[in-house]
Amino acid sequence: MTHTYSKIIAGTMTWGSGGKKLSKKDMMQLMHYCFDNEITTFDHADIYGGYTNENDFGRAFADSGIKRESVQLISKCGIQVATQNRKNSVKHYNYSKDYIIWSVENSLKYLKTGYLDLLLIHRPSPLMDPEEIFEAILYLKKQGKIKDFGVSNFTPSQIELFSKHMSVSVNQVEFSLTQNKAMYDGTLDQMMLKNIKPMAWSPLGSIYKESSEQTSRIKKQLSALSVKYHVTEDQLLLAWVLKHPSKIIPVIGSTDTTRIKNAMNATTIQLELEDWFLLLQASQGHEVP
Repeated sequence: MTHTYSKIIAGTMTWGSGGKKLSKKDMMQLMHYCFDNEITTFDHADIYGGYTNENDFGRAFADSGIKRESVQLISKCGIQVATQNRKNSVKHYNYSKDYIIWSVENSLKYLKTGYLDLLLIHRPSPLMDPEEIFEAILYLKKQGKIKDFGVSNFTPSQIELFSKHMSVSVNQVEFSLTQNKAMYDGTLDQMMLKNIKPMAWSPLGSIYKESSEQTSRIKKQLSALSVKYHVTEDQLLLAWVLKHPSKIIPVIGSTDTTRIKNAMNATTIQLELEDWFLLLQASQGHEVP
């Protein structure tokens, strides 16, 4: 069964204590703003905000008046870090059957919902046992606690490892104009081949995070194209991602309403073929091989 997500996904990583420290009222307003702009999918992970974000979001969502069936909630599990909320001695991954089930049930309790639309294994572990993970996923699906299952940051071979036991519907990976190795290492090819839905975290890349020769070249090209298309530069960066035939869904982390609206409007931009390659050339610093 193919599940539907909004064309842009709202990433909640910076909403809580690990970022903007939004109040309950601010979270509710932001949810409504996203919802009013057709962003109905919210991306979580148990670890966000030091394992506190889901609880903060859940309390706000419960009072938002937005119907649960009108939105899609994604969460991830598996990363263990040492925080005041977890007495771990070292960062590691836990993908035992019991832990996955316990983690999902915690997420449901915090998010104040009976089910997740999508559960993702957050990052691959060298010790993960696909058969044991499959048992946990099977149990959670039978209980109606998750609708769909996917992975995050997995290589094609790691997905193949899972395919013997279960189908993977989503792979959430880093992808942008400045970090596009998924286009060359077989990751996106495999997703197209196996009908796996790609979601892209950090879809704006490093453009607004660092100043380098690469970002300077890209900004120069963006400046020219923004005049041509009468759009903002952040919209062009998303339009570049959206043009890929694998039908990537960007996960945006911004809490800025202008950026959120820009992101949704980016889904209507039809970037011309040569302009897409002009941006790629700017990113690579040389003619496409």
